[in-house]
Amino acid sequence: MMISKRRGSLTAASVLAAAALTVASCGSGSTPEASAPASSAAAEPITIRVQTFGGGSNFGYEKAVAKWNAEHKDIQIKHENLTDQFEQQYWPQMIQWLQAGNGAGDVVGIDEGGMGLAKAHPEWWADLKEYGLESRKADFPAWKWETGVTADGKVFGLGTDIGGMSICYRSDLFKKAGLPTERDKVSALWPTWDEFMKVGQQFQSKVKDTKWADGTNTLYQVVLYQEAAKNGNVAYFDAQNTLIVDKNPAVKTAFDFAQKMTQQGLTAKLRNFTDEWAAGTQKGAFATLGCPSWMLGVVSGNAGDGGAGKWDVASVPGGGGNWGGSWVAVPKQTKHPKEAAMVADYLTQAETEASIFSDFGNMPSNTKAQQDPAVQGAKNEFFNDAPIGEIFAKSAASLQPVFLGVKHAQVKNAVESVIQGMDDGSVAHDKAWQQLIDDAVKAAG
Repeated sequence: MMISKRRGSLTAASVLAAAALTVASCGSGSTPEASAPASSAAAEPITIRVQTFGGGSNFGYEKAVAKWNAEHKDIQIKHENLTDQFEQQYWPQMIQWLQAGNGAGDVVGIDEGGMGLAKAHPEWWADLKEYGLESRKADFPAWKWETGVTADGKVFGLGTDIGGMSICYRSDLFKKAGLPTERDKVSALWPTWDEFMKVGQQFQSKVKDTKWADGTNTLYQVVLYQEAAKNGNVAYFDAQNTLIVDKNPAVKTAFDFAQKMTQQGLTAKLRNFTDEWAAGTQKGAFATLGCPSWMLGVVSGNAGDGGAGKWDVASVPGGGGNWGGSWVAVPKQTKHPKEAAMVADYLTQAETEASIFSDFGNMPSNTKAQQDPAVQGAKNEFFNDAPIGEIFAKSAASLQPVFLGVKHAQVKNAVESVIQGMDDGSVAHDKAWQQLIDDAVKAAG
């Protein structure tokens, strides 16, 4: 079974604070043995700290790290999942560490929302070309590769996963509501988002103690990416990095959908990647949520063993979409750039990404892994043996990137805070759109 990597009762802030204390005392990439005499230090293994984010099984690195550590006694990986929350916690702290030149791990994960800013600061990163990794270009879709290359040609990021869309649903709760439970029949219930809400109303009329959806934000994000594909593949910024929140129909369409969901009382009012949201997943507080492929590992990790077989995966209303996943990069401040590059290379190899997909559902960005018969035929035991290879892998090659600006993560956090506020009642519905625009402008600086 998948095991949650949530850190017990530690909050995201306290985990990051603890990490900051650790790096202050040891320095990036260093180990306790680094202060030993040179004669004995040479015999000690180099420790490469890999820092990531995300709930549940997050990047899915548990088995990959164990395999590496068993085979490389001279270089050991220490995986640190710092927090569930990328925009609110992980990325602001990582930016501080990168700017200070101290504190970041030897290999760090970056969500798509941070890649615009990361790409604009080549001084933060080791150039992976110096370690021969420009040879990896053919392993990735062109857009995934180019996102990890700076304007001056520095290769700084290698793709981990990509995010084809689905809806995760609780089949036992669907049965309780008198709805179909088989995934093909469930998918047929909602060819459009309007139909999705109608089914939600039907569900809500039958099941009083559970909400139809987790909250507004996961579904808002799915709709935003779908609509972005219809509007030039842009979201909050255009290709010139100009803020277009108030001008892009994709944002308004997604906002209107989220507003309808909350007005109809269809959400559990939970903000994704919070402790309350994770607890709600485990307790059955909601029946559906928007699931890019990497979300499967989050759901299974948060739900725990008790959720196995209760969850399933159906098609998303309105077709596909690309909630685009993450990358790994090597900060220039590392004391072990060669070894860190080796680890980044390993974590993004076809074999590693294929194994992660089979175990957790994170769809590989490595095209060789996508074409692996084991990936295309993969099933997920936790999700009632859902054929996740059929659901995600066959559409992976056709996914299109959405342009994300330098300040995307900051604007995304501001926008989703307003949408969450509209859901929980702290933001008035008739003022929410204007507040969203105003807060986005402030966040964009």
